[in-house]
Amino acid sequence: MELRSVEELMDLLHACRGSRGTACPGGAPVDLHEHALQTAALLRRGRPADKELQVAGLVHVVGQLLWPGDPAARAHRAAGAVGPLLGDRVASLVRLHGEDRGREPAPDDRFAEDVLLLRQADESAGTSGLDAGVLEDWRTVLELLSSRHAPLGAAD
Repeated sequence: MELRSVEELMDLLHACRGSRGTACPGGAPVDLHEHALQTAALLRRGRPADKELQVAGLVHVVGQLLWPGDPAARAHRAAGAVGPLLGDRVASLVRLHGEDRGREPAPDDRFAEDVLLLRQADESAGTSGLDAGVLEDWRTVLELLSSRHAPLGAAD
C-alpha cells in the first residue's frame, strides 16, 4: 500500500479513532488517533521547527492500524506507505522507530537523536494530559511536506 494524497492519509488517521494499539511493547492499549495527536504535539513542543519529526510522530501509528502483528515488519510497511507522500526522512523515522526498541540507534545512525526523541514522545503520549488539538490542525503541514515529496500530479 502506498498513500497517494494527504486526503488518503487524513482518512487513515481518522480511521485510527477508536482503534486500540499499544504505545510501546507491553504498554497499555491506547486510542491510536489520540496517541498520534499527542505524540506529534509533544514533538512540536520540543522541536517547533522540525515539521518532519512532528509528522513522523503523527503517522507512526498507521502501521498498527493496517498491519497488526510484528512491530518491525509493520514499521517497514508503514514507512513504505508514507514515504512517497511525505519523504525519505519521515519514512526513515517511522521505520527506525518501530525497529528493535530494545536497542539504541548506533551513534553513526543519521537519525539517532531524532529516533530517540520520537520514542520518548511516543512513550510520554497519553500520560502527559496534553491537549493535542485535532487532526485537521495538521492538514497544512501534511500538505506542505507532500508538496515537497509527492510525484507531480499526486498531491491534493
